[in-house]
Amino acid sequence: MSLYQEMAEIIYEMEQVAKLFGVEPFPMYFLGGSACLLGKYTDRATKDFDFIDLDYSAKLGKVFVHLRDYDILEYQSAAVSPKYKERALKLEEFSYLQIYVLSREDIIVSKIIRMAGKDIEDIDKLIEISDKQLILQIIDEVLNRDDLFESKKDAFRRNLSAFKEKYNV
Repeated sequence: MSLYQEMAEIIYEMEQVAKLFGVEPFPMYFLGGSACLLGKYTDRATKDFDFIDLDYSAKLGKVFVHLRDYDILEYQSAAVSPKYKERALKLEEFSYLQIYVLSREDIIVSKIIRMAGKDIEDIDKLIEISDKQLILQIIDEVLNRDDLFESKKDAFRRNLSAFKEKYNV
């Protein structure tokens, strides 16, 4: 079984748990390595699920725990555009929950804040199949956010010129 199939199976099972507990369907927006794998953008090995907190109720914890290794990222601390939902790709293979992955360009921009080894590895693969003009637009959207924690915006700015130089953006 491929890593994609393993991760998809975990989400299928999470959907079943949500149904079992009578949880109303809700959206999830994955980013990071899990989004790269689920969106079939890259095949880098990852076992954790990163998704954006949409002010989920604490009662959804019994559903999320099925993901095992996961991080819920506060919107205020994530370097994502306010328009990320417009560009997100809905994964139609999931029929109960609304499962989305961020666009390649949104994922690239979200990784600028850290530029760690895994981030650079993902960017190296994604940049080849991405729209650089859209990346620039998303960077501006992130920089213009009033609700992004200032410390996060500073970290994003610190890495921005190195990112632009390295990837000729």
